Amino acid sequence: MRTLLLALALTATPALAQANPQIDYPAFQALTASVAPARATRLIAFDAFKAEAAKPGALLLDARSKDAFARGHIKGAVNLPLTDFTAESLAAVIGANPDRAILIYCNNNFSNHRSPVPLKSAALALNIQTFINLVGYGYPNVVELADVVDFNDPKVEWVTG
Repeated sequence: MRTLLLALALTATPALAQANPQIDYPAFQALTASVAPARATRLIAFDAFKAEAAKPGALLLDARSKDAFARGHIKGAVNLPLTDFTAESLAAVIGANPDRAILIYCNNNFSNHRSPVPLKSAALALNIQTFINLVGYGYPNVVELADVVDFNDPKVEWVTG
C-alpha cells in the first residue's frame, strides 16, 4: 500500500506543481541559476565586509528570526526575517534606492556553533536564500560575508540581547 501511495504521489507531482500559479518552482530554479554567477563575485572577507557596512547608505541586513536577532547580532544590523520578505517589507527597510548596498550574513558565518548562531546545514545556509530573494525582489547590490569568524572577536562588535 505504501509503495502504491508513493507511486501515486510521484506521478501526480508534475500536475500538482502547475496547479498553483502563485508557486512557480521552474521560475525559482531559473532565478537561482541566474543569480549564481553574480553571487560568486559578491562574497567578501570580513575586513572588507566591515568597511562596506560602514559606508554611508549601506544596509547591514540580518534575515535571521527576530528571536535569533534579539539573542545577538552584528552592531548596526537591521532585522527583517527572510520569512517576512515581501516587496513592501523590503521597500520599507531598504528604502527607495534598489541599488543600495545590502550586506548579509547568517549563522554559518560564525565558528562558535552555539546560540545565538548555531551551525545549520551548509546547503541550507540562510545567506543562499537571502541572496536569491533579494535579487529576485530587484535588489542587485547584495554583498555577502564569505568568512567564518568568531563572534567573540572584538572586531565583530557583536551585540547581545
